Amino acid sequence: MREQPALGARQPGAVHSALAVLEAVAQLGAGVSAQRLSAELGLPRATTYRLVNLLVEDEYLVRTPDLAGFALGAKVAQLAAVIAPPARLSSAARAVLAEARRSVRGGVHVALFVDGRIAVVDADPDFPLSDEARLAREPARSALGRLMLVSQGERGTPELDRARDDFARWGATRQSGEVIAASGCLAVPIVDASGLAAGAVAFSGPRHRVDDPDDVLSVLRPAADALAPLMV
Repeated sequence: MREQPALGARQPGAVHSALAVLEAVAQLGAGVSAQRLSAELGLPRATTYRLVNLLVEDEYLVRTPDLAGFALGAKVAQLAAVIAPPARLSSAARAVLAEARRSVRGGVHVALFVDGRIAVVDADPDFPLSDEARLAREPARSALGRLMLVSQGERGTPELDRARDDFARWGATRQSGEVIAASGCLAVPIVDASGLAAGAVAFSGPRHRVDDPDDVLSVLRPAADALAPLMV
C-alpha cells in the first residue's frame, strides 16, 4: 500500500472533484470517456485525466475493455454493499435454494441486479464464489455478469455475442474455462413481473457440466421460477 499524503489546505477541492467524477460516471454510464467527463464537469482535461487515473489506481474506477472509457470499480460496489446490503432471502426462498443445492453437486448462488451491478444475496457456503470483487469489476467475465449485460441490451464484444447465443439456445449464460481452466459457471434469470431479469440463480463447478449444461439447468430453471415471486 502506498503511503498516504497528509491532507493539505488545497486538497478538499480535489476530493470534491474526485467525488464529482464518480457521480458523473454513475449517471452517464459505463464507457464514458475522460473527455466527456471533463466537458460535463467543467474541469480542465489535465485535471480530469489525473483524477480518473488516480481513481483507477485505487479501484474506484475501472477502464472498459476497449480502454476508451471508464466504469465504476470494485471499491464503489463494496461501499454500496456496506451502505445498502442486499436483502436476506425469506424462509420460503431459502427452502427453494436449499433444495437446488441438494440436487446439484456444485455451488448454487443467488444474485440480484441492482443499478447495473451484481448484488450477491446468497453465496453457497460450501462452494464459495472465487472473487466477488471481480464480479463487480469485470462483469463480462462471469455468467452472472453476462446475463445482466445481455438483459440490459449490451452487445459488441465476443463474450457478449457468445452470451446472447447461449441465452437463445438454453435460456442461460455461461462462462467455461476462461477464469479457471477446469471450472465454469451458468446463470439463469430470475424474471420480474414485467418480464425483465431482476437477478439470477447461478451454478459454479466443473467445466464439463457447463459445456453440457442440461443436467444443471434442469435444476436451476425451476429454482429461478420458484424464487421469482419470492424476491421481486
